[in-house]
Amino acid sequence: MRIGELARRTGASVRSLRYYEEQDLLASTRTPSGQRTYVESDVDRVLFLQRLYAAGLTSATILELLPCAYDPSTRTSDAAFDRLLQERDRVDRQIDDLVRTREALDRMITTNRAHRDSLAVSR
Repeated sequence: MRIGELARRTGASVRSLRYYEEQDLLASTRTPSGQRTYVESDVDRVLFLQRLYAAGLTSATILELLPCAYDPSTRTSDAAFDRLLQERDRVDRQIDDLVRTREALDRMITTNRAHRDSLAVSR
């Protein structure tokens, strides 16, 4: 199938599919005229890549995880498990940072309203 068909069947943009190839996450063959062609199993691969991206993973991390999906073994499974734990820890740190940021904004909002109220009273 051509790139447009793969895009239609997966909901991925053509640009995304090209990016996946650039990152070695997806491979195509080329026709003599240079058009990309894909096999049926690439539909499932793209859908899998989309789920990994939706989980907040980077293309580099996804590349690390792919052996577990396509060449499963105890070693690749353990490596994927360890990498997923690292990613979860990264997300936890981001959540902690966002909570601190929200708390700082809440304090600024409270200060702003107190200042605004004092302006109304002084008039």
